[in-house]
Amino acid sequence: MNIKSLLIGSAAALAAVSGAQAADAIIAAEPEPVEYVRVCDAFGTGYFYIPGTETCLKVGGYVRVQLGFGEGTSERSDYDIFARGRLEVTAKNDTEYGTLTSVVRLRGHASENNAGYDDNWTELEEGYIDLAGFRVGKIYSWWDDDLFSEGDYLSNNTLFASARYVFTGEAFSAGLSVDELTWDNGTGAYDDANIGLTGMLSGAFGPVSATLLGSYDFDYEEFAIRGIGSAELGPGTLSVAVAYASGENTYFNAAEWTVAADYAFKVTDKLTIAPFGQYFWDYQLDSRIGDAWTVGLTAEYAVTEGLTALATVNYFDADDNNLNDSVTGFLRLQRDF
Repeated sequence: MNIKSLLIGSAAALAAVSGAQAADAIIAAEPEPVEYVRVCDAFGTGYFYIPGTETCLKVGGYVRVQLGFGEGTSERSDYDIFARGRLEVTAKNDTEYGTLTSVVRLRGHASENNAGYDDNWTELEEGYIDLAGFRVGKIYSWWDDDLFSEGDYLSNNTLFASARYVFTGEAFSAGLSVDELTWDNGTGAYDDANIGLTGMLSGAFGPVSATLLGSYDFDYEEFAIRGIGSAELGPGTLSVAVAYASGENTYFNAAEWTVAADYAFKVTDKLTIAPFGQYFWDYQLDSRIGDAWTVGLTAEYAVTEGLTALATVNYFDADDNNLNDSVTGFLRLQRDF
């Protein structure tokens, strides 16, 4: 009886152990938790958190197709078609010094009928770091901000390697920028890099806003000043700009004095039209060829969300007999994302 009980107990124990091993063999390991991309609404729409970090990322850009027309548009004909694209990546996160921002903008251009050769290129358009009012990198200067219309001439090259600081108050802002300047010497080659200094003062008072710029080119030892103001007037916005150049410089040298104005008004919710005019005293400072003026019309139409069509036509006339009157313009289709 004892032997039988012992055998039965041993068999039961063996079965229990075997059953436990069989059960353990089919238990699957729990999967690792997956971190899904989260929307970041701290810096506006379009941002999302980089997984595993507190940094918010935004991806955007545009695709543009443009047809330019007018005498001298290219060496082959009086028109030129090109395609251009921009890819922009912005990263932001909060720090003890404020919002840390970094921006990378890559731009590509393709044209098969420009100056008699294929004009295809890709470049770093902008790349900078921004923190506590300081911005360093390759950036557009304040001279790049101009009128709504597309026919005005209020600056030269506006993209520099710069270091700048901006103080922002409730109704005004002030900034100072140190710019590395390079200038085409007329032979297709560029002079050695030099230094420029730009000061900015801007304010907004209800429907009226104004910005004053002053820049000094240490290589040419000349300066340029420009003021732009705008005001909401009736169904649109009236903008006026005045610029002065003491002589040849990198920032603005189209004339000794110039004044420009446009009026951008909404015909419908989708269509905006802006007539403009500009007058130059002592057009082209290097040769003092005389006065000149230009007038034009720009129309922008929002086809649908993210897709815009823009057209402009401009007439130019100069006192100098060596410069022919000209009509130029372009048609543009742009998809922003």
